[in-house]
Amino acid sequence: MTSTVRDAIERTSSLTTKAQAAAGTKPPETETRRTPAESTVRTLFDVAYLYYLTQYLPVYEALGGKSSNAAFVVYERKRQPSSIVREVVEKLGLPATWVHSQEEALEVYRREHPDWIVFGHNYDLLAELPDGTRSAQLHHGIGMKADVYDEGLFDMDVRFTEGPHYTEVLARKFPKANLVEVGYAKVDPLFWSTDRHAPFDLAAAGLDPARPTLMYAPTSFPSSFGAMPDRLPKDFGDCNVIVKAHQFSHFNPKYKDHRRKMARWSSAPNVFIVPPEEFNPNPYFSAADLLISDASSVLFEFAATGKPVVWCDFFKLRLNYRGPFRYRLERRMDHAIERYADICAHAGSYKELGRVVREELVRPESFAEKRREYTQRLIGPTDGCTGERVAEYLLKH
Repeated sequence: MTSTVRDAIERTSSLTTKAQAAAGTKPPETETRRTPAESTVRTLFDVAYLYYLTQYLPVYEALGGKSSNAAFVVYERKRQPSSIVREVVEKLGLPATWVHSQEEALEVYRREHPDWIVFGHNYDLLAELPDGTRSAQLHHGIGMKADVYDEGLFDMDVRFTEGPHYTEVLARKFPKANLVEVGYAKVDPLFWSTDRHAPFDLAAAGLDPARPTLMYAPTSFPSSFGAMPDRLPKDFGDCNVIVKAHQFSHFNPKYKDHRRKMARWSSAPNVFIVPPEEFNPNPYFSAADLLISDASSVLFEFAATGKPVVWCDFFKLRLNYRGPFRYRLERRMDHAIERYADICAHAGSYKELGRVVREELVRPESFAEKRREYTQRLIGPTDGCTGERVAEYLLKH
């Protein structure tokens, strides 16, 4: 580990130690008291896509929520209908400024001159931020995609990492980066008490709580979505099936076949299609007995709950990713994550999927040891306090 990484981690060691000691218990319900200097720290969250909120909200809450000096800069763009995004932001009561581009966001950042801006991915105009404004990378996902190594992510003043895997890999690739290992904020609510995080109500959605509940949460690309047949609801007729599609599957013109598939499945009485405005998968994680997914970080997020996962190794690829263009797929994926492939059972085809799913439902403890080991490596502490650790860093530095 480089001295840069070590120093950054040591600065938050007391926070991490406190959180790890509390692992397995719910986080404090009382509001953290802030000093007058801390309460004036201005933090803005750059919401390039709606689903970035799953990472940001635990930090925002830890900062004090509506009583904090924090706000959101939300993008209106073609891949996410403005009406839905505005509905979500208004429902959550988030203080927000609306922009259409990184250039417009830069105008806001120059006008507001915040102490911190938290990003979920690259920001091309980083060098043009005002003097005194610091940048933090709280990446929107873990695993699978190689975009976690985009160089621009490490030009920021701090890159928050999840578990030891990412700290080690990123330190080797970017030895000058300021890496601070805190955990994975997105999964914090899974370890909160039910009065702070309510599971999805199966009965209210017309599903049978007495049945096993499967959650199908594929990524947009490369995805198993197109390889799933219309008969899926019938083949799993003895189960509830919650379908939580990626935001791009709902809105991107490339994925019309995903939307047609969901429309067909929605007529089955045992299927619930999560609407696009419900961007947060955590309530559905809590309600499901088993997850089916593919090249998505939700595999590792769900595994952190201790429940079984089935990894689909079959995809329907676009033409420009097949045959001689297969190298594009290889370049897109993070192959460092392949060492963790034995975290769960795999299905090599849809024909195998039914058998594998039922085997895992009968023996949910089959991969329990690997789930625990890899969760610690990839996710980090599962104490529900990652948002607190990030907030403390922003306030203290």
